[in-house]
Amino acid sequence: MALQCGIVGLPNVGKSTLFNALSSAKAEAANFPFCTIEPNVGVVTVPDRRLQILENLVSPQRVLPTVIEFVDIAGLVKGASKGEGLGNKFLANIREVDAIIHVIRCFNDDNIVHVAGGVDPVFDKEVIDTELQLKDLESVEKKIQKVEKIAKSGDAKARKELETLMLFKNALVGGKNARAVDVEKEDLEAVRDLHLLTIKPVLYVANVDEESILTGNEFVEKLKEDVKEENAEVIILCAALEAQIAEFEDADEKAMFLSEYGLEESGLNRLIAGAYSLLNLITYFTAGVQEVRAWTIKKGWKAPQAAGVIHTDFERGFIKAEVIKLPEYEKFKTEAACRENGKIAIEGKEYIVQDGDIMHFRFNV
Repeated sequence: MALQCGIVGLPNVGKSTLFNALSSAKAEAANFPFCTIEPNVGVVTVPDRRLQILENLVSPQRVLPTVIEFVDIAGLVKGASKGEGLGNKFLANIREVDAIIHVIRCFNDDNIVHVAGGVDPVFDKEVIDTELQLKDLESVEKKIQKVEKIAKSGDAKARKELETLMLFKNALVGGKNARAVDVEKEDLEAVRDLHLLTIKPVLYVANVDEESILTGNEFVEKLKEDVKEENAEVIILCAALEAQIAEFEDADEKAMFLSEYGLEESGLNRLIAGAYSLLNLITYFTAGVQEVRAWTIKKGWKAPQAAGVIHTDFERGFIKAEVIKLPEYEKFKTEAACRENGKIAIEGKEYIVQDGDIMHFRFNV
Protein backbone atom coordinates (compact mmCIF):
# COMPACT_ATOMS: atom_id res chain seq x y z
CA MET A 1 0.00 0.00 0.00
CA ALA A 2 2.17 2.86 -1.31
CA LEU A 3 0.62 5.82 0.47
CA GLN A 4 2.54 9.10 0.41
CA CYS A 5 2.93 12.10 2.68
CA GLY A 6 4.12 15.27 0.99
CA ILE A 7 6.44 17.54 2.98
CA VAL A 8 5.54 21.15 2.18
CA GLY A 9 6.38 24.61 3.44
CA LEU A 10 7.96 27.90 2.45
CA PRO A 11 11.57 27.88 1.25
CA ASN A 12 14.25 27.56 3.96
CA VAL A 13 12.02 26.19 6.73
CA GLY A 14 13.93 22.89 7.01
CA LYS A 15 11.94 20.61 4.70
CA SER A 16 14.90 19.02 2.93
CA THR A 17 16.91 18.72 6.16
CA LEU A 18 13.95 16.87 7.68
CA PHE A 19 13.55 14.70 4.59
CA ASN A 20 17.25 13.79 4.63
CA ALA A 21 16.92 12.69 8.23
CA LEU A 22 13.78 10.70 7.43
CA SER A 23 15.14 8.67 4.59
CA SER A 24 18.27 7.37 2.98
CA ALA A 25 17.50 9.49 -0.09
CA LYS A 26 19.47 12.73 0.00
CA ALA A 27 17.80 15.93 -1.11
CA GLU A 28 20.11 18.89 -1.56
CA ALA A 29 19.88 21.16 1.50
CA ALA A 30 20.97 24.69 0.70
CA ASN A 31 20.42 28.20 2.01
CA PHE A 32 18.39 29.49 -0.92
CA PRO A 33 14.90 28.91 -2.35
CA PHE A 34 14.11 26.14 -4.84
CA CYS A 35 17.09 23.91 -4.03
CA THR A 36 14.70 21.00 -4.49
CA ILE A 37 13.38 21.11 -8.05
CA GLU A 38 12.09 17.58 -8.57
CA PRO A 39 10.18 15.95 -5.72
CA ASN A 40 12.36 13.48 -3.85
CA VAL A 41 10.69 10.31 -2.63
CA GLY A 42 11.94 8.39 0.40
CA VAL A 43 10.63 5.07 1.69
CA VAL A 44 10.75 5.11 5.49
CA THR A 45 10.40 2.24 7.95
CA VAL A 46 7.61 2.71 10.48
CA PRO A 47 9.09 2.09 13.97
CA ASP A 48 7.09 -0.55 15.86
CA ARG A 49 8.28 -2.19 19.07
CA ARG A 50 5.79 -5.04 18.52
CA LEU A 51 8.00 -6.38 15.73
CA GLN A 52 10.87 -6.77 18.18
CA ILE A 53 8.59 -8.63 20.59
CA LEU A 54 7.49 -11.04 17.84
CA GLU A 55 11.06 -11.48 16.62
CA ASN A 56 12.17 -12.50 20.12
CA LEU A 57 9.27 -14.98 20.39
CA VAL A 58 9.44 -16.54 16.91
CA SER A 59 13.15 -16.22 15.94
CA PRO A 60 12.31 -15.86 12.22
CA GLN A 61 14.76 -15.89 9.32
CA ARG A 62 13.84 -12.28 8.54
CA VAL A 63 11.72 -9.41 9.84
CA LEU A 64 9.89 -7.08 7.45
CA PRO A 65 8.51 -3.83 8.89
CA THR A 66 5.84 -1.73 7.26
CA VAL A 67 6.84 1.44 5.39
CA ILE A 68 5.49 4.83 4.44
CA GLU A 69 6.61 7.14 1.63
CA PHE A 70 7.59 10.76 2.13
CA VAL A 71 7.87 13.21 -0.75
CA ASP A 72 10.03 16.31 -0.37
CA ILE A 73 8.23 18.98 -2.39
CA ALA A 74 10.02 22.21 -3.27
CA GLY A 75 9.14 25.34 -1.29
CA LEU A 76 5.96 27.14 -2.22
CA VAL A 77 5.84 30.94 -2.40
CA LYS A 78 3.10 33.55 -2.48
CA GLY A 79 1.56 33.50 -5.96
CA ALA A 80 2.19 29.77 -6.51
CA SER A 81 -1.48 29.24 -7.45
CA LYS A 82 -0.90 31.63 -10.36
CA GLY A 83 2.35 29.98 -11.39
CA GLU A 84 4.77 32.16 -9.40
CA GLY A 85 8.12 30.52 -8.66
CA LEU A 86 7.64 26.94 -9.76
CA GLY A 87 4.07 27.02 -8.48
CA ASN A 88 2.16 24.96 -11.02
CA LYS A 89 4.61 22.07 -10.86
CA PHE A 90 4.72 22.08 -7.07
CA LEU A 91 0.94 22.20 -6.72
CA ALA A 92 0.68 19.25 -9.09
CA ASN A 93 3.13 17.33 -6.87
CA ILE A 94 1.00 18.06 -3.79
CA ARG A 95 -2.13 16.86 -5.61
CA GLU A 96 -0.58 13.40 -5.97
CA VAL A 97 0.08 12.77 -2.26
CA ASP A 98 -2.38 11.36 0.28
CA ALA A 99 -1.57 13.65 3.21
CA ILE A 100 0.42 16.80 3.90
CA ILE A 101 3.25 17.30 6.37
CA HIS A 102 3.44 21.09 6.73
CA VAL A 103 6.84 22.16 8.07
CA ILE A 104 6.84 25.59 9.69
CA ARG A 105 9.87 27.51 10.85
CA CYS A 106 9.75 28.21 14.58
CA PHE A 107 13.34 29.31 15.22
CA ASN A 108 15.48 32.42 14.82
CA ASP A 109 18.75 32.21 12.89
CA ASP A 110 20.24 35.27 11.20
CA ASN A 111 22.35 32.99 9.00
CA ILE A 112 19.32 31.40 7.33
CA VAL A 113 17.31 33.62 5.02
CA HIS A 114 13.55 33.87 5.57
CA VAL A 115 11.70 34.67 2.35
CA ALA A 116 9.26 36.99 4.18
CA GLY A 117 12.01 38.80 6.07
CA GLY A 118 11.16 37.51 9.56
CA VAL A 119 9.96 34.48 11.50
CA ASP A 120 6.17 34.35 11.79
CA PRO A 121 4.68 30.83 11.82
CA VAL A 122 1.09 32.02 11.44
CA PHE A 123 1.98 34.12 8.39
CA ASP A 124 3.92 31.19 6.89
CA LYS A 125 0.98 28.83 7.38
CA GLU A 126 -1.45 31.34 5.86
CA VAL A 127 0.72 31.81 2.76
CA ILE A 128 0.65 28.08 2.05
CA ASP A 129 -3.04 27.74 2.95
CA THR A 130 -4.01 30.65 0.72
CA GLU A 131 -2.19 29.31 -2.32
CA LEU A 132 -3.74 25.87 -1.93
CA GLN A 133 -7.18 27.38 -1.29
CA LEU A 134 -6.96 29.54 -4.40
CA LYS A 135 -6.09 26.54 -6.54
CA ASP A 136 -8.99 24.57 -5.01
CA LEU A 137 -11.36 27.48 -5.57
CA GLU A 138 -10.37 27.51 -9.23
CA SER A 139 -11.19 23.79 -9.50
CA VAL A 140 -14.52 24.11 -7.68
CA GLU A 141 -15.66 27.10 -9.74
CA LYS A 142 -14.93 25.29 -13.00
CA LYS A 143 -17.08 22.36 -11.93
CA ILE A 144 -19.87 24.66 -10.71
CA GLN A 145 -20.12 26.12 -14.21
CA LYS A 146 -20.66 22.65 -15.67
CA VAL A 147 -23.08 21.40 -13.00
CA GLU A 148 -25.16 24.61 -12.99
CA LYS A 149 -26.31 24.02 -16.56
CA ILE A 150 -27.52 20.50 -15.74
CA ALA A 151 -29.13 21.62 -12.47
CA LYS A 152 -31.15 24.31 -14.28
CA SER A 153 -32.70 21.60 -16.43
CA GLY A 154 -34.30 20.15 -13.31
CA ASP A 155 -31.89 17.28 -12.66
CA ALA A 156 -32.25 16.48 -8.92
CA LYS A 157 -28.84 14.85 -8.61
CA ALA A 158 -27.15 17.86 -10.20
CA ARG A 159 -29.00 20.24 -7.86
CA LYS A 160 -27.78 18.31 -4.85
CA GLU A 161 -24.26 18.26 -6.24
CA LEU A 162 -24.41 22.00 -6.85
CA GLU A 163 -25.45 22.62 -3.24
CA THR A 164 -22.39 20.72 -2.03
CA LEU A 165 -20.07 22.52 -4.44
CA MET A 166 -21.37 25.88 -3.20
CA LEU A 167 -20.59 24.88 0.40
CA PHE A 168 -17.01 24.24 -0.61
CA LYS A 169 -16.81 27.44 -2.66
CA ASN A 170 -18.10 29.58 0.21
CA ALA A 171 -15.63 28.01 2.64
CA LEU A 172 -12.68 28.57 0.30
CA VAL A 173 -13.72 32.16 -0.43
CA GLY A 174 -13.87 32.68 3.34
CA GLY A 175 -10.27 31.52 3.74
CA LYS A 176 -11.10 28.07 5.10
CA ASN A 177 -9.67 24.76 3.93
CA ALA A 178 -11.89 22.20 2.23
CA ARG A 179 -11.28 19.71 5.05
CA ALA A 180 -13.21 22.09 7.35
CA VAL A 181 -16.44 21.72 5.33
CA ASP A 182 -18.91 19.54 7.24
CA VAL A 183 -20.80 17.38 4.74
CA GLU A 184 -22.11 13.82 4.70
CA LYS A 185 -19.73 11.18 3.41
CA GLU A 186 -21.82 10.50 0.31
CA ASP A 187 -21.86 14.22 -0.56
CA LEU A 188 -18.07 14.18 -0.88
CA GLU A 189 -18.59 12.48 -4.24
CA ALA A 190 -19.30 15.96 -5.61
CA VAL A 191 -15.64 16.95 -5.17
CA ARG A 192 -13.86 13.59 -5.25
CA ASP A 193 -12.85 13.98 -8.89
CA LEU A 194 -11.34 17.41 -8.16
CA HIS A 195 -8.62 15.98 -5.87
CA LEU A 196 -8.74 19.11 -3.74
CA LEU A 197 -5.47 20.11 -2.11
CA THR A 198 -6.93 21.45 1.14
CA ILE A 199 -9.17 18.42 1.73
CA LYS A 200 -6.09 16.29 2.41
CA PRO A 201 -5.36 15.60 6.09
CA VAL A 202 -2.50 17.68 7.50
CA LEU A 203 0.11 17.33 10.23
CA TYR A 204 2.05 20.39 11.33
CA VAL A 205 5.75 20.16 12.17
CA ALA A 206 7.15 23.01 14.25
CA ASN A 207 10.85 23.11 13.38
CA VAL A 208 12.56 24.61 16.44
CA ASP A 209 16.11 25.19 17.69
CA GLU A 210 17.82 22.72 20.04
CA GLU A 211 16.94 24.78 23.12
CA SER A 212 13.20 24.48 22.39
CA ILE A 213 12.80 20.76 21.63
CA LEU A 214 11.39 19.91 25.06
CA THR A 215 9.34 22.98 25.94
CA GLY A 216 8.63 24.67 22.62
CA ASN A 217 8.76 28.46 22.33
CA GLU A 218 6.62 31.50 21.57
CA PHE A 219 6.51 30.62 17.87
CA VAL A 220 5.18 27.13 18.64
CA GLU A 221 2.50 28.55 20.94
CA LYS A 222 1.34 30.94 18.20
CA LEU A 223 1.12 28.04 15.74
CA LYS A 224 -0.82 25.83 18.17
CA GLU A 225 -3.27 28.63 18.88
CA ASP A 226 -3.80 29.22 15.17
CA VAL A 227 -4.52 25.57 14.30
CA LYS A 228 -6.51 24.54 17.40
CA GLU A 229 -9.86 24.62 15.56
CA GLU A 230 -8.49 22.32 12.84
CA ASN A 231 -8.09 19.46 15.32
CA ALA A 232 -4.66 18.89 13.76
CA GLU A 233 -1.58 17.61 15.57
CA VAL A 234 1.51 19.79 15.98
CA ILE A 235 4.79 17.89 16.38
CA ILE A 236 7.78 19.77 17.78
CA LEU A 237 11.22 18.75 16.56
CA CYS A 238 14.57 20.17 15.56
CA ALA A 239 15.31 19.06 11.99
CA ALA A 240 19.03 19.83 12.32
CA LEU A 241 19.28 17.70 15.48
CA GLU A 242 17.20 14.91 13.90
CA ALA A 243 19.70 14.81 11.04
CA GLN A 244 22.44 14.09 13.58
CA ILE A 245 20.36 11.46 15.38
CA ALA A 246 19.62 9.70 12.10
CA GLU A 247 23.34 9.12 11.52
CA PHE A 248 23.65 6.80 14.53
CA GLU A 249 23.50 3.13 13.56
CA ASP A 250 24.13 1.72 17.04
CA ALA A 251 20.92 1.73 19.13
CA ASP A 252 22.74 2.24 22.43
CA GLU A 253 24.74 5.18 21.09
CA LYS A 254 21.57 6.73 19.71
CA ALA A 255 19.79 6.29 23.06
CA MET A 256 22.74 7.92 24.85
CA PHE A 257 22.68 10.86 22.43
CA LEU A 258 18.93 11.30 22.92
CA SER A 259 19.28 11.22 26.70
CA GLU A 260 21.77 14.09 26.53
CA TYR A 261 18.93 16.22 25.21
CA GLY A 262 16.35 14.78 27.62
CA LEU A 263 14.60 12.82 24.86
CA GLU A 264 13.19 9.29 25.12
CA GLU A 265 12.70 8.91 21.37
CA SER A 266 13.53 10.88 18.26
CA GLY A 267 11.13 13.44 16.85
CA LEU A 268 11.26 11.48 13.59
CA ASN A 269 9.69 8.46 15.27
CA ARG A 270 6.85 10.64 16.50
CA LEU A 271 6.49 12.20 13.07
CA ILE A 272 6.39 8.83 11.26
CA ALA A 273 3.84 7.45 13.74
CA GLY A 274 1.81 10.63 13.42
CA ALA A 275 1.83 10.44 9.63
CA TYR A 276 0.80 6.78 9.75
CA SER A 277 -2.14 7.67 12.00
CA LEU A 278 -2.99 10.69 9.85
CA LEU A 279 -3.49 8.37 6.88
CA ASN A 280 -5.89 6.28 9.01
CA LEU A 281 -3.59 3.27 8.79
CA ILE A 282 -3.14 0.34 11.15
CA THR A 283 -0.84 -2.68 11.21
CA TYR A 284 -1.48 -6.38 11.49
CA PHE A 285 1.20 -9.07 11.63
CA THR A 286 1.97 -12.49 10.23
CA ALA A 287 4.45 -14.53 12.24
CA GLY A 288 6.29 -17.71 11.25
CA VAL A 289 9.77 -19.19 11.24
CA GLN A 290 10.43 -17.87 7.73
CA GLU A 291 9.41 -14.31 8.47
CA VAL A 292 7.68 -11.95 10.86
CA ARG A 293 6.02 -9.25 8.81
CA ALA A 294 3.99 -6.10 9.38
CA TRP A 295 1.17 -5.36 6.93
CA THR A 296 -0.43 -1.97 6.37
CA ILE A 297 -4.21 -1.66 6.00
CA LYS A 298 -6.83 1.04 6.42
CA LYS A 299 -8.56 1.23 9.79
CA GLY A 300 -11.96 -0.46 9.56
CA TRP A 301 -11.02 -3.04 6.92
CA LYS A 302 -12.55 -6.49 7.25
CA ALA A 303 -10.55 -9.71 7.28
CA PRO A 304 -10.86 -10.55 3.53
CA GLN A 305 -9.64 -7.05 2.55
CA ALA A 306 -6.71 -7.39 4.95
CA ALA A 307 -5.87 -10.79 3.46
CA GLY A 308 -5.88 -9.21 0.01
CA VAL A 309 -2.81 -7.09 0.76
CA ILE A 310 -0.81 -10.33 0.97
CA HIS A 311 -2.24 -11.70 -2.27
CA THR A 312 -5.47 -11.15 -4.18
CA ASP A 313 -6.12 -14.91 -4.05
CA PHE A 314 -6.31 -14.68 -0.26
CA GLU A 315 -9.20 -12.23 -0.53
CA ARG A 316 -10.93 -13.99 -3.41
CA GLY A 317 -10.85 -17.41 -1.75
CA PHE A 318 -11.11 -16.26 1.88
CA ILE A 319 -12.51 -18.90 4.25
CA LYS A 320 -11.53 -17.73 7.73
CA ALA A 321 -8.88 -15.93 9.74
CA GLU A 322 -7.11 -17.22 12.84
CA VAL A 323 -6.35 -14.28 15.14
CA ILE A 324 -4.05 -14.03 18.15
CA LYS A 325 -3.75 -10.90 20.29
CA LEU A 326 -0.16 -9.89 21.05
CA PRO A 327 -0.56 -9.94 24.88
CA GLU A 328 -1.74 -13.56 24.62
CA TYR A 329 1.19 -14.45 22.35
CA GLU A 330 3.59 -12.85 24.84
CA LYS A 331 2.01 -14.78 27.70
CA PHE A 332 1.98 -18.24 26.10
CA LYS A 333 5.17 -17.76 24.00
CA THR A 334 4.19 -19.93 20.99
CA GLU A 335 1.33 -20.28 18.52
CA ALA A 336 0.89 -23.91 19.60
CA ALA A 337 0.52 -22.90 23.25
CA CYS A 338 -1.99 -20.22 22.29
CA ARG A 339 -4.00 -22.85 20.42
CA GLU A 340 -3.87 -25.29 23.35
CA ASN A 341 -5.14 -22.59 25.70
CA GLY A 342 -7.96 -21.47 23.42
CA LYS A 343 -6.38 -18.10 22.63
CA ILE A 344 -6.72 -18.29 18.83
CA ALA A 345 -9.99 -16.76 17.67
CA ILE A 346 -11.61 -18.04 14.46
CA GLU A 347 -13.04 -15.06 12.58
CA GLY A 348 -15.15 -14.85 9.43
CA LYS A 349 -15.67 -12.38 6.60
CA GLU A 350 -17.26 -9.69 8.78
CA TYR A 351 -14.41 -9.47 11.28
CA ILE A 352 -12.91 -5.97 11.47
CA VAL A 353 -9.15 -6.28 11.84
CA GLN A 354 -7.68 -4.54 14.89
CA ASP A 355 -4.32 -2.82 15.12
CA GLY A 356 -1.72 -5.34 16.30
CA ASP A 357 -3.64 -8.51 15.39
CA ILE A 358 -1.46 -11.52 14.56
CA MET A 359 -3.25 -13.29 11.73
CA HIS A 360 -3.20 -16.49 9.72
CA PHE A 361 -5.57 -16.80 6.76
CA ARG A 362 -7.28 -19.89 5.41
CA PHE A 363 -8.36 -19.67 1.78
CA ASN A 364 -9.31 -21.80 -1.17
CA VAL A 365 -9.02 -20.79 -4.83
